Amino acid sequence: MDPFVILLVVVSAVLHVAWNVRLKTAGDPLKAATIGMLAATVGIVPAGIAAWWWSGSPALPVEGIALGILSGVIEAGYFVLLSAAYRRGDLSVVYPIARGTAPLLAVAIGVLLLGEVLGVAGSIGVVLLLLGFLVLQQPWEVLRGHRGLDPAIAFALATGVAIATYSAIDRVGTRLIDPLPYAAILWVTAAIVLVLWVRLVAGGDLLAGGPTAIRRAAVGGWLTLLAYLLILYALSVAPLSGVAPLRESAAVFAAAWGSFKLGEAVDRGDAFRRIGASGAIVLGAILLAVGA
Repeated sequence: MDPFVILLVVVSAVLHVAWNVRLKTAGDPLKAATIGMLAATVGIVPAGIAAWWWSGSPALPVEGIALGILSGVIEAGYFVLLSAAYRRGDLSVVYPIARGTAPLLAVAIGVLLLGEVLGVAGSIGVVLLLLGFLVLQQPWEVLRGHRGLDPAIAFALATGVAIATYSAIDRVGTRLIDPLPYAAILWVTAAIVLVLWVRLVAGGDLLAGGPTAIRRAAVGGWLTLLAYLLILYALSVAPLSGVAPLRESAAVFAAAWGSFKLGEAVDRGDAFRRIGASGAIVLGAILLAVGA
């Protein structure tokens, strides 16, 4: 893969981690996510309209629009679940588990439901993913009675399911509609659903945090939009099998930042355990892509 494309994907991964750090450290992650999505919508909608106009203003198929709306609803659910996980758990644990669950789920569906057979690389990838999950979660500590069940893990796993779901929908949707107009439909839908959720279900006020919190969340939204656009460009010139696993390198960045910068690790040994486990998850995802 072209070194420039690799650089773009790595920059995208860093930007995505920066967005998640802002969510984790926000007073209310769900409100921050909602403000961020609203801010990003201001950018992606004009870009989507411009791309649609530039391509000759083609009629948008109803199926593609429906998939964009469905993906937006699921993306809103993803933020609800992710915010719940961040309120209960560490960035260095939640992020790698959420990102690693998606490829593992895809493999489980392929093997158990579609009758696919994993090669040697794919099998090793599954083992590494499971090993990384176990080292991060440390279920033996629960069995020994040293700590209770961590509810953040359940929300992180559910977040991974949401990622796998909207990713599968987007693969189909972006084949029916140009990626930028499709993203505009998705972003608008997700922003509307999140606003309604915060107002009607969570019972919160988006402006309650003050201008500093609003500005911080808005910048985070622009970061994730830029990360998304970089990935779109990378996918336009490089194969998915190379881009997708490399993007998961963000899990290692998140584990390192959470362990050292946010002080989530109790000591250096615990920090390297979290980073090492996240590295195993990333390597597992890469081997799964190679063995697919």
